[in-house]
Amino acid sequence: MRLGLLTRLIRVRIWVLGIGFDAVAYVLQFVALGHGSLVLVQPLLVCGLLFALPLGAWLAGGRMTGRDWWGAAVVVVGLGAFLVTASPSKGHEVVADHTWIILLAVTMVAIAGLVAGALGPGRDNGRCRAGLLAAGAAINYAVTAALTKAVAHLLNLGVLRVVESWQLYVLIAGGVLGMLLGQSAFQAGDLDASLPVLTVVDPVVSVLIGAFLFGERVRSGLIATPIELIALVLVTMGVFALSKAEVVRLVHEATPDAP
Repeated sequence: MRLGLLTRLIRVRIWVLGIGFDAVAYVLQFVALGHGSLVLVQPLLVCGLLFALPLGAWLAGGRMTGRDWWGAAVVVVGLGAFLVTASPSKGHEVVADHTWIILLAVTMVAIAGLVAGALGPGRDNGRCRAGLLAAGAAINYAVTAALTKAVAHLLNLGVLRVVESWQLYVLIAGGVLGMLLGQSAFQAGDLDASLPVLTVVDPVVSVLIGAFLFGERVRSGLIATPIELIALVLVTMGVFALSKAEVVRLVHEATPDAP
């Protein structure tokens, strides 16, 4: 949790390459959030894991096992079932400032609590520290996704509206904080301690923010709600199974340390 970590990582070329791909991905996410709902777009980011693992296996000279492919299949089935059943609505674009203040206050308190837990007693437990920091990063990612959606809407009204908005500058600050939290989580412990938390918490919190902030709704009822909950459980189980994949260990071991 020191900014110096980022300045050290800038000297690692493979990290810079990864951040470059992240930047391209963020542009695509920006466009997607400008057209679709938070409840629809954010859960789809889980699919990144499905592409990252086979690519990581190829780069590390390993291979995915049958168990890994089953984990990937569970994620696909769970994600598909959730989105088809939920049928999320787009909601509204304009959000009152006082609603933003409530959201930012609640999430910042939650993130501060998680960081305090990671840096407090028991901080010598790397897996626990990594999980707590990853949870903080995931909440931050969900908030920055909401801010991204807001900025995308303002951009439709003109560049000047974006420059004059406070959302743009909070988004930039949130981006730096999210990068610091995420990289600190990766540094704190093994990848399988932070990866599933990052992958699962972000879309779940995003769904809640989409409903609270933008009025996005998902289908509910005696049949729809249980299916949605079961689908989310399946996604979670699949992600945790994939985080234990042999390829995750291989990629972790093959990654060069920061200087």
